[in-house]
Amino acid sequence: NAPWVVAAHAQTPFGAVQIGTGWDVDKDKRTVRINGAGGKAQNALSEWLSCVWLTPQMDRLFLEASSSRRRFLDRLVFTFDAGHAGRVTRYDNAMSQRAKILKEYQKPDPAWLDGLEATMAETGTAIAAARLHFVQRLQEACDRAAPMEDRLFPKSRLAATGTVEELLTRAPALEVEDLFRYQLTRTRDQDSITGGAATGVHRSDLSVTYATKSMPAAQCSTGEQKALLLGIILAHARLMTGERGSPPILLLDEVAAHLDETRRMGLYDLLLPLGGQVWLTGTDEMLFAPLRNRGTFFHVEGATLSPSDAAVLAA
Repeated sequence: NAPWVVAAHAQTPFGAVQIGTGWDVDKDKRTVRINGAGGKAQNALSEWLSCVWLTPQMDRLFLEASSSRRRFLDRLVFTFDAGHAGRVTRYDNAMSQRAKILKEYQKPDPAWLDGLEATMAETGTAIAAARLHFVQRLQEACDRAAPMEDRLFPKSRLAATGTVEELLTRAPALEVEDLFRYQLTRTRDQDSITGGAATGVHRSDLSVTYATKSMPAAQCSTGEQKALLLGIILAHARLMTGERGSPPILLLDEVAAHLDETRRMGLYDLLLPLGGQVWLTGTDEMLFAPLRNRGTFFHVEGATLSPSDAAVLAA
C-alpha cells in the first residue's frame, strides 16, 4: 500500500502532454493527472497514447484459462475504444452486486435484480459487439502481413467466442439484450448457489488458430505460440497506425531471448519501421548487438536507469 507515481512528458499525434498516474494512499485508489488536472479516470490516458505489452508470463497465454485471453483481448480493444474499459467495469460491478444479493438474501427484492440484470445485459451486449468488431478488423490486419512477416510470425485466424458473441452474429443487439436479460432471470436460483452468472461476456474467450496448419494455438509448439503472439501484436500496431496515425508504444520484455536468430533479426527489421516507440528489455546485451547503431541503450541497476551500451533498448 505504499504510494508510487510515474509521470512523463509525451509527444503525441495530438500534441505534447504531461501525464502521470500513481497510487493515492489516502484515497486508497489509482489516480491519473493530465496536464496537471487530477480526478481523471484511467481510460483518459488512451485519449493521448496507448501501450501494448508482452511479458514472459504471457508465453502461456494460449494454455491458460480463458480469463487471461479475455483480458488480453480487452486491452487491445481498449486502445481503439476508450469506453470499453468503463463498460467492462460496469458489467463486473453489476454482476458482483447481483451475486452478493442472491447469496445474502433468501427472497431479494426483484426490482434490485431487474436493475442489475438490465445493466449486465446492456453493457454485456456492447462489450461483445466491441470485441467482435475489433477482432474482425484485427483479422484484416493479420491478413495484410507482408510475406516476410507471415513467414517468421505465422498468420493467425482469430475469433471472439461466447454465448453473447454468438447471438450477435444471428440477431440485432436489442434482441440479444432481451435474450441475455431473460437468461439471467432464469438462472437466479442456480447463480445463488454457484455465484457469478451462468452465462455472459465474463465467460467469453479469444480463439487463436495457426492459419496455415489449421491448428489451435494451444496445440502448437512453444516457439510457434510465441511467434503467433508476436504476429498479433505486429498486426495490432499496423492497425493502430492506420486508425490513429501512430502506433502504440510497445513494451516487449525478454522477447528476444525466446526467439531464434532468424526470427529475432526479422522482429527487429519489422519493429524499426513502425515509427513509434518500442522498448525491448533483456538481461543479455548480445541479443541486441544488431541494434547497436539503430537505437538508444540504457542500463538498469539498483533501480537506477542510465544511458549505456547495455541491456535495455528503446528504439
